[in-house]
Amino acid sequence: MSTIRTNSVRRRNYDHFEPEMSDDPQVQKRMRAQLEQIDYTAFAANREAVGHDIGALDTDKVQRLAVAAAHARAAWVRKAMSLSDNAVLPTAAQIDELLIARMTFEELTAAYDGMRRLVERGYVTFTTLSPR
Repeated sequence: MSTIRTNSVRRRNYDHFEPEMSDDPQVQKRMRAQLEQIDYTAFAANREAVGHDIGALDTDKVQRLAVAAAHARAAWVRKAMSLSDNAVLPTAAQIDELLIARMTFEELTAAYDGMRRLVERGYVTFTTLSPR
Protein backbone atom coordinates (compact mmCIF):
# COMPACT_ATOMS: atom_id res chain seq x y z
CA MET A 1 0.00 0.00 0.00
CA SER A 2 1.39 3.38 -0.94
CA THR A 3 0.46 6.80 0.38
CA ILE A 4 0.40 9.95 -1.72
CA ARG A 5 0.38 13.21 0.22
CA THR A 6 -1.18 16.21 -1.47
CA ASN A 7 -2.55 19.33 0.12
CA SER A 8 -2.48 17.68 3.55
CA VAL A 9 -4.85 14.94 2.37
CA ARG A 10 -3.69 11.35 2.30
CA ARG A 11 -4.82 9.16 -0.54
CA ARG A 12 -4.13 5.47 -0.33
CA ASN A 13 -3.74 3.11 -3.25
CA TYR A 14 -4.90 -0.29 -2.13
CA ASP A 15 -4.03 -3.40 -4.06
CA HIS A 16 -6.92 -5.35 -5.51
CA PHE A 17 -8.34 -8.05 -3.25
CA GLU A 18 -6.73 -11.34 -4.11
CA PRO A 19 -8.52 -14.37 -2.69
CA GLU A 20 -6.74 -17.66 -2.25
CA MET A 21 -6.66 -19.17 -5.68
CA SER A 22 -7.92 -22.66 -6.25
CA ASP A 23 -5.52 -25.20 -7.65
CA ASP A 24 -8.16 -26.02 -10.27
CA PRO A 25 -7.04 -24.51 -13.61
CA GLN A 26 -10.66 -24.07 -14.73
CA VAL A 27 -11.48 -22.01 -11.64
CA GLN A 28 -8.38 -19.87 -12.20
CA LYS A 29 -9.24 -19.35 -15.86
CA ARG A 30 -12.82 -18.35 -15.00
CA MET A 31 -11.59 -15.90 -12.34
CA ARG A 32 -9.12 -14.28 -14.77
CA ALA A 33 -11.86 -13.93 -17.38
CA GLN A 34 -14.19 -12.30 -14.84
CA LEU A 35 -11.51 -9.85 -13.70
CA GLU A 36 -10.65 -9.02 -17.30
CA GLN A 37 -14.32 -8.29 -17.98
CA ILE A 38 -14.48 -6.02 -14.93
CA ASP A 39 -11.36 -4.15 -16.05
CA TYR A 40 -12.71 -3.75 -19.58
CA THR A 41 -16.04 -2.49 -18.28
CA ALA A 42 -14.27 0.16 -16.19
CA PHE A 43 -12.10 1.09 -19.20
CA ALA A 44 -15.12 1.45 -21.50
CA ALA A 45 -17.03 3.53 -18.92
CA ASN A 46 -14.04 5.84 -18.42
CA ARG A 47 -13.43 6.20 -22.15
CA GLU A 48 -17.06 7.08 -22.79
CA ALA A 49 -17.50 9.47 -19.86
CA VAL A 50 -14.09 11.16 -20.01
CA GLY A 51 -14.01 11.22 -23.79
CA HIS A 52 -17.43 12.86 -23.85
CA ASP A 53 -16.61 15.43 -21.17
CA ILE A 54 -13.11 16.34 -22.34
CA GLY A 55 -13.02 15.37 -26.00
CA ALA A 56 -9.83 14.90 -27.96
CA LEU A 57 -6.61 16.43 -26.70
CA ASP A 58 -4.05 18.10 -28.90
CA THR A 59 -0.68 19.74 -28.41
CA ASP A 60 -2.23 23.20 -27.98
CA LYS A 61 -4.48 22.06 -25.12
CA VAL A 62 -1.61 20.22 -23.43
CA GLN A 63 0.65 23.23 -23.82
CA ARG A 64 -1.93 25.60 -22.33
CA LEU A 65 -2.24 23.46 -19.21
CA ALA A 66 1.55 23.06 -18.94
CA VAL A 67 2.04 26.82 -19.27
CA ALA A 68 -0.65 27.50 -16.66
CA ALA A 69 1.11 25.15 -14.22
CA ALA A 70 4.47 26.82 -14.97
CA HIS A 71 3.03 30.29 -14.33
CA ALA A 72 1.43 29.06 -11.10
CA ARG A 73 4.79 27.65 -9.94
CA ALA A 74 6.52 30.94 -10.74
CA ALA A 75 3.84 32.95 -8.90
CA TRP A 76 4.14 30.72 -5.83
CA VAL A 77 7.95 30.97 -5.69
CA ARG A 78 7.88 34.71 -6.45
CA LYS A 79 5.41 35.23 -3.59
CA ALA A 80 7.60 33.21 -1.21
CA MET A 81 10.67 35.15 -2.24
CA SER A 82 8.90 38.48 -1.69
CA LEU A 83 7.94 37.35 1.82
CA SER A 84 11.59 36.74 2.56
CA ASP A 85 12.60 40.27 1.49
CA ASN A 86 11.75 41.64 4.93
CA ALA A 87 13.46 40.55 8.10
CA VAL A 88 10.08 40.04 9.78
CA LEU A 89 7.91 36.97 9.98
CA PRO A 90 5.10 36.89 7.41
CA THR A 91 1.62 37.58 8.70
CA ALA A 92 -1.07 34.92 8.78
CA ALA A 93 -2.77 36.60 5.81
CA GLN A 94 0.49 36.48 3.82
CA ILE A 95 0.94 32.81 4.64
CA ASP A 96 -2.64 32.16 3.54
CA GLU A 97 -1.88 33.83 0.20
CA LEU A 98 1.27 31.72 -0.15
CA LEU A 99 -0.72 28.59 0.65
CA ILE A 100 -3.29 29.43 -2.02
CA ALA A 101 -0.49 30.01 -4.54
CA ARG A 102 1.06 26.62 -3.71
CA MET A 103 -2.27 24.85 -3.87
CA THR A 104 -2.96 26.42 -7.25
CA PHE A 105 0.35 25.14 -8.57
CA GLU A 106 -0.18 21.66 -7.07
CA GLU A 107 -3.70 21.36 -8.46
CA LEU A 108 -2.66 22.42 -11.96
CA THR A 109 0.26 19.98 -11.82
CA ALA A 110 -2.06 17.19 -10.67
CA ALA A 111 -4.47 18.03 -13.50
CA TYR A 112 -1.59 17.88 -15.99
CA ASP A 113 -0.56 14.46 -14.64
CA GLY A 114 -4.18 13.35 -14.77
CA MET A 115 -4.44 14.47 -18.39
CA ARG A 116 -1.35 12.41 -19.25
CA ARG A 117 -2.93 9.35 -17.60
CA LEU A 118 -6.07 9.85 -19.67
CA VAL A 119 -3.98 9.59 -22.82
CA GLU A 120 -1.88 6.69 -21.47
CA ARG A 121 -4.97 4.68 -20.63
CA GLY A 122 -6.66 5.43 -23.93
CA TYR A 123 -9.63 7.31 -22.42
CA VAL A 124 -9.10 10.23 -24.79
CA THR A 125 -7.43 10.57 -28.14
CA PHE A 126 -4.38 12.75 -28.64
CA THR A 127 -3.66 14.41 -31.93
CA THR A 128 -0.48 16.20 -32.84
CA LEU A 129 -1.21 19.39 -34.70
CA SER A 130 0.78 20.03 -37.82
CA PRO A 131 3.31 22.87 -37.60
CA ARG A 132 1.98 26.27 -38.60
